[in-house]
Amino acid sequence: MTTTPTTTTADPVLRVAPAAPAEAAAYFRASLVFHADVSDVAAALAADGESGFVVLDSRSTESWDQGHVPGAVHLPTALIPEQAEQLLDKSVPVVTYCWGPGCNGATRAALALAELGYRVKEMLGGFEYWAREGFEFETGQGRERREADPLTAPADAENCGC
Repeated sequence: MTTTPTTTTADPVLRVAPAAPAEAAAYFRASLVFHADVSDVAAALAADGESGFVVLDSRSTESWDQGHVPGAVHLPTALIPEQAEQLLDKSVPVVTYCWGPGCNGATRAALALAELGYRVKEMLGGFEYWAREGFEFETGQGRERREADPLTAPADAENCGC
């Protein structure tokens, strides 16, 4: 049984006390089972070109044409039930993404795939953070890369060190 201790402090951060270390570890481990971040996905794709997963863009064709992760499979969420088996191998994990953190399209796509028997993770940050972190993307006109946003990516390093 999980219990969340409460405190009587006026501090809004500690008004509800942190979870016990074992409970916190279980929660954060579970989060990593379901999520991958943009920089980890980019690093895995760049490592040797042969990652152990496929990236799936669940947005509309118009959004896909504006820009998408190179090598991603395009499959709008609404089409997953009828087209997933033609485009994806159930033995290969899928990493879904949509526009960004303000959109739950990648979550809906991941749910649809999981219900069909696929192993799936969601890419946190979506296409927005892919572009904002300065990773190359494809558009209807070819490949592009924007300068990394210093608010989302380290200015003078390969990664944030986390």
